[in-house]
Amino acid sequence: MSVENTDVDVVVVGAGGGGLTAAIAAAETGASVALLEKLDRPGGNTFVSTGSIPAGGTRYQRAAGIEDDAERMTADLLRQSGDHEAEHLVRFLAEESAGLVEWLVERHDVDLRIITDYKHVGHSVQRLHAPPDRRGESLIRDLSAAARRLDVEIVVGNPVAGLLVEDGRVSGVRVAGERSGSYELRSHAVVLAGNGFGNNQQMIDRWLPEASAAQYFGADGSTGENITWATDLGARLLNMGAYQGYAAVAYPHGSIVSWTSVEKGGFLLAPDGHRMGDESVGYSGFASEVAKVAEESWVVFDTRIRDFIAGNEPEFAELVTIGGVKEATSATALAEIIGCSATAVEAAITDQQRAAASGTADATGRRDFPMGPLKEPYCAVRSVPALFHTQGGVDVDRYARVIRQDGTTVPGLHAVGGVTGGLSGRSGGRGYSSGNGLLSAVGLGRVAGSTAARRPGRPAPHADRDPDGP
Repeated sequence: MSVENTDVDVVVVGAGGGGLTAAIAAAETGASVALLEKLDRPGGNTFVSTGSIPAGGTRYQRAAGIEDDAERMTADLLRQSGDHEAEHLVRFLAEESAGLVEWLVERHDVDLRIITDYKHVGHSVQRLHAPPDRRGESLIRDLSAAARRLDVEIVVGNPVAGLLVEDGRVSGVRVAGERSGSYELRSHAVVLAGNGFGNNQQMIDRWLPEASAAQYFGADGSTGENITWATDLGARLLNMGAYQGYAAVAYPHGSIVSWTSVEKGGFLLAPDGHRMGDESVGYSGFASEVAKVAEESWVVFDTRIRDFIAGNEPEFAELVTIGGVKEATSATALAEIIGCSATAVEAAITDQQRAAASGTADATGRRDFPMGPLKEPYCAVRSVPALFHTQGGVDVDRYARVIRQDGTTVPGLHAVGGVTGGLSGRSGGRGYSSGNGLLSAVGLGRVAGSTAARRPGRPAPHADRDPDGP
């Protein structure tokens, strides 16, 4: 396709973290970019996340005295996930991660800072880099500002209805919406960044039957059509049974109960006051454990943990302010809040206190209680398990090009984030490490944008891009 026949160099479908990063990476080369978002605002699942991007070996870690590198990060992620079909992406994105975060911070003024007060699930050292308020909304704000500085217009309310394909090459998109009308936009390359299929019940029933009844708390726009378009062109699918759940979304408030409450020594109780298992499998893995037992549960910790988290995480502080965190002077008072037997609650607390004081395992086999035995007064948050986003999708190579089942690539088509096979194992929620979704979105976004924009004579600022172009 000649330059004369195109409207823009690169079309990016979806303005979440991955799409915005792809647009930035393409535009900084001088390419013209159309960034299309079907909803009325940018954000996607990044908007409802904590905005945390894991990276191994950044200068910010070194400044904080944290020793880390890509090899250690790869080992951590694979230890959590187990063997799966996208291990090549785990290794590649771990290698890219430090440069990615430094590029966002130092070249594009994205405010990310190393979190030192927790490691979170799957990480052996502190490597999560997040906005100061630990809100994905803030990350989206900074990425949007960076895109606009590069003259990228974020066109909202423009839902893409399908891909244009000519002579086997993706050559643009078809847009069809009530507000936008119908039109075609022709380009040299298309980047699919519309996330996964968490809000598509038919696809959930097919690929994630264990999560079919779970409440969905992800972005409304995650409806799976990007994956369908790619598979219609022969794309290979990876890890379609994997997902990120969350064991404790505050009910009825709808905000996540910081998992730091559990990691510091708290635990979850069923409505009858009994533990449901070892919570150290993580907030994603434990979501299915809760769902097996009841439709809701209670997160139990103490006021020391409450105050520690509220001092570091504004979203949790807001939950405290609006009354989502209940305080109880004793185990009996806590049981009254939950509406269960005091005997069961007392047994759970006594078991935690014994294990934490002695350094031995509790009744579930758990040993990690960093803030020691829980102390009166206690706290509790009513919560529900939830599905946040899917972790299966299409296969891509190190240039974010979509790979067909026969191993060839689809010319002109790239994919990032939730559209791609994730980093979190073959199936279920236990393989998820904190930040896996954003690492895949933003990491592949940088790669996809840089590669999709490459033309003869145009600089490629990101190292090791494919010399044959997209």
